[in-house]
Amino acid sequence: MKVIVPVKRVPDTAGEKVIDESTNTMDRDAGETVLCPVNEFAIEEAVKLKESTGAEVTVLLIGPEEAQSTIRKALSYGLDGAIQVTDEAITGSDAIGTARILAAALADVEFDLVIFGNQSTDARTSLVPAAVAELLDLPSLTYARFLEIDGDAITVHREHEEGWDVVESTLPAVVSVVEAINEPRYPNFKGIMAAKSKPLDVKSLADLGVEPDQVGMGDASATMYEFTSRPPKAAGTIVEDDGSGAAASDLADWMEEQKFI
Repeated sequence: MKVIVPVKRVPDTAGEKVIDESTNTMDRDAGETVLCPVNEFAIEEAVKLKESTGAEVTVLLIGPEEAQSTIRKALSYGLDGAIQVTDEAITGSDAIGTARILAAALADVEFDLVIFGNQSTDARTSLVPAAVAELLDLPSLTYARFLEIDGDAITVHREHEEGWDVVESTLPAVVSVVEAINEPRYPNFKGIMAAKSKPLDVKSLADLGVEPDQVGMGDASATMYEFTSRPPKAAGTIVEDDGSGAAASDLADWMEEQKFI
């Protein structure tokens, strides 16, 4: 069995975000970037399949050369190899543009199963997995909280607001998993060292047959026209208690003024 896990390099959610004023897009080189935490659940599920079935697991990432550190982080969990798609024309791609690139990269290799995290922490659209499946004309099993493979059949429990549904399909298929599906492990020292020598296949848009005008900022459906920096944190209000009981009245007046009561 061949499994592909698409991953993404994202800004650290705890870090400061910087917008490039010339493009009105996020400057991803201005702050710390990390492997998307949601991808770790997809990776863990792939590693479990590798352990139980002997599956060959490949990580797939779209991003610049600097993103290879993110690829090596993903490989350190015990994956077998990686594919990176890098091209200047990719910059500014929206969810559909990203899906188009991923679908082209997947069409270029053999696989039985693609496992996504259900969303990325920077965009949170949850659109890409289903869009990739649509472009590849494959079954799409989204929001999986349980996954089981039996021969060429796949069964998932699909999470929704009222519980979950049991969904079955045949392989190949595209799956997106939610965080309830497992508890990701930590890479061990052996995995971290081995990741440095795992094979990495770097491809351009031309290699995949994707035209530059089909992706990138020029093809994006969403456009940011302006932005405003977050205002500095205002000083808080201090109500001092001198023991007279007046502080309680002052606090109540302030809460009423702020419409808390």
